[in-house]
Amino acid sequence: MLAWLKRDDPFPPVDKALRNPNGLLCAGADLSPGRLLAAYRQGIFPWYSGDEPILWWSPDPRMVLFCEELKVSRSLAKSIRNKGFELRIDSAFSRVTKACAEPRKDETGTWLGKEMQAAYLALHHAGHAHSFETWHEDKLVGGLYGVAIGHAFFGESMFSLATDASKVALAGLVETLRARGYPMIDCQQRTPLLASLGGREIPRRQFLRRLAALVNYPEPPEKWTRREPAPKHVPA
Repeated sequence: MLAWLKRDDPFPPVDKALRNPNGLLCAGADLSPGRLLAAYRQGIFPWYSGDEPILWWSPDPRMVLFCEELKVSRSLAKSIRNKGFELRIDSAFSRVTKACAEPRKDETGTWLGKEMQAAYLALHHAGHAHSFETWHEDKLVGGLYGVAIGHAFFGESMFSLATDASKVALAGLVETLRARGYPMIDCQQRTPLLASLGGREIPRRQFLRRLAALVNYPEPPEKWTRREPAPKHVPA
């Protein structure tokens, strides 16, 4: 039976999550910064749409991208070198979340409603949520956003208005995380795009073991900044 949380209720253990649908753990509570940070620390994330209540998930297996395993194809490397893209960090967070909320092709709705956008904007103002943005000729053409706690980064969503623009943002994210000592990105669930870039599924138990060590690094929340051609380290 699905647990329904009141505002101050703790999350149930993630091993109570349903198998069908995979990872559905509980419903209710709120999207306050404290609640969201507590969720991510335990390997839980919100995902719901329309008139649904807030739903919390922890799927098994878990999709992750280890920063050392990023696959940069020849075509992506060429785009990074030759298309004049610029990487910016945390310069247009709300614009990135709004772009991520736009319905995908052949879709009519979005899971990233105004309530969710406001919740992540609050995390951004607190220094925990970050946007990686691909710009071209001073126009925002792609990007992604996610949440950082300690040395753990939780990817949330990405968008692209130009070929390879979201992949360029991801490559910039990986470069930044490697420089900061973050070993992996939580990608939540498998997609063909993430798999093509080197993401892979690992058992939830293994993911939680890694996560428990990473979230406890004494990394203060802060705004991340960068504005330069992006990224630097790609195959010749």
